[in-house]
Amino acid sequence: MDTRLLQTFVTLVRAGSFTAAARSLHLAQSTVTVQIRTLERELGTPLFDRLPSGTVPTRAGLRLLEDAETVLDAVARLRARASTGQGDAADGAAIEGEVAVAAGDSLCSARLPGVIAALRRDHPGLDVHLQAAGTAPAVDGLRSGRLDLALLLEPEVTDRDLLARRIASEPLVYVAAADHRLAGRTADWAELARESFFVHEEGCSYSDRLVGVLEGMPGVRPRITRFGSIDATRSCVAAGLGLTLLPRVTVAGQLAEGRLAEVAGPAAEPVPVQLVRHRRRWVSPAARAVAEELARAFTTAS
Repeated sequence: MDTRLLQTFVTLVRAGSFTAAARSLHLAQSTVTVQIRTLERELGTPLFDRLPSGTVPTRAGLRLLEDAETVLDAVARLRARASTGQGDAADGAAIEGEVAVAAGDSLCSARLPGVIAALRRDHPGLDVHLQAAGTAPAVDGLRSGRLDLALLLEPEVTDRDLLARRIASEPLVYVAAADHRLAGRTADWAELARESFFVHEEGCSYSDRLVGVLEGMPGVRPRITRFGSIDATRSCVAAGLGLTLLPRVTVAGQLAEGRLAEVAGPAAEPVPVQLVRHRRRWVSPAARAVAEELARAFTTAS
């Protein structure tokens, strides 16, 4: 059996439509359709129901999913062993390979450049492909196999397919422009709810909690603007347009330069940093080295 058919099958299950699966696999939609039909013909059973709302795996498709992931995992192990001789990483062997890592925008900009630099210095044959992604796309990437590891700013990870390890916590801070009326002052929820807030996109755990509290304040309608970029959020706040709540590490430079100022608002619990991988998928020596360096770097920084 062509294992590419199994990869297409798994991707289609996760993506939920032929269009999304084709985009994820960088294939024409017609190619995905032909591959799924070929697999169904080889196995002698329909694997998907084609519904107006999307593509849903049949009972046979659901039964096949875990076995397909196991086969693809074994193929990945075989390729690593054949190409580098390090299927399970002998002690002292050079670590080589590619590792795909996703993290939130704040971690990508503030924490990970130094980690990647250290990995390149210690393991020249190791290539880390870093992408900024929120929780939902990162989880989807781990489940589909497009990602090896993810760093999530979440109190907990409840997806049963994933294994999470808390490696640090990021302190949060309310900030405003240096000349804002609340700069350097203490503000309660009632005062904050009357301000404009620029926060991270929906799905960001600490932003969602903040918005929930602000919108629950009686008698006011908080002005909330969401961005997918930490840079855009900081720029709006520095221009005096409102406040934000961000991990301190993402605004440390602007605070030190005096472009932003801290606002002593209600207590904001530090947000946990979770290092996450797929529970059943094989962890290559390259991915293991990246995970160890991430855990070390974040533990040292905390």
